[in-house]
This record gives sequence, C-alpha cells and structure tokens, in this order.
Amino acid sequence: MNSCPCGSGASYPDCCEPVITGAQNAETAEQLMRARYTAYTKAATDFIFESTHPDHRQGYDHAGTKAWAEKSEWLALEIIGTPQGGPDDTLGEVEFIARFRENGVPRTHHELGHFKRENGRWYFTDGSVVKPKPISATKIGRNDPCTCGSGLKYKKCCGK
Repeated sequence: MNSCPCGSGASYPDCCEPVITGAQNAETAEQLMRARYTAYTKAATDFIFESTHPDHRQGYDHAGTKAWAEKSEWLALEIIGTPQGGPDDTLGEVEFIARFRENGVPRTHHELGHFKRENGRWYFTDGSVVKPKPISATKIGRNDPCTCGSGLKYKKCCGK
C-alpha cells in the first residue's frame, strides 16, 4: 500500500492526493495541514502556494521552496491538537510537529498553524513557532513531608 506521508494511515490516493490535485477541497483545517505537509514531501509547491490565503502570499519564493522541499528528507508529521478548524468553523488552528532531515541533520519544526475558510475553502494564513516549555521543578523544603510517602520529613528521609 502506498501509505500517505501525512501519517494518517490511509493510502495517498485516498488521503491527501485529492486535496493536492484539486479534485476535492479539504473539509477541515487539519486535513489541509496534512495535505500541505504531504505537498512538501512531494515538492508540490504550486499547491503550497495556492493553499496559502491570498492575503499572505507576498514574498513567497517558489524556486526556493521547491529546492528546499526536494533537498529535505521528510520523516513524519505529528498532529498535537486542533482546537478549531472543523467542518463548521471559519477559523482554525492546528498544532503540529514536522520532522525532517536537512543536509543530513535531523530537524523538528513545532508550529501552531492558523487557517481561515472562505467560500467553502480552507487556506493557511500564518503560523507561530511553539517554543519548548521550560523545565519546572517543585522545590521541596527540608521540613516538608517527604515525597516518597514515608511520613517523615524530607530532611530525615530522602533529603539525607
């Protein structure tokens, strides 16, 4: 089976190909996001351009995008969440992680993509990079109960 690069588990002809070729419109923002990722894997940069909202196309570099897409090795797409962007919405958000290899170096792109539906068609508008959450640790005081559940003070148990 020719599995779709978007990671849906469906075959490419049954998944992203109809959206990329224009045979059907994406029904949700997530479906458009999956098709756009797949378009990068296939270097279908005309679709990338056409699926970008007209108000956000300024500065698009066809040649540069195509060269980058062809030179990159596309590894996986992970959809983290889609807080908006269903069939009845006009605005959508899709948080995703795209994994790829560029010049032999593994890369990860974590983004919150923004989408807009106009005249029944979803478009990508822009995205914002999701920064890693800072590591947080709860400080345990010497006289606090020990976190192991022994009932002893931390200083007399695991804090020795």
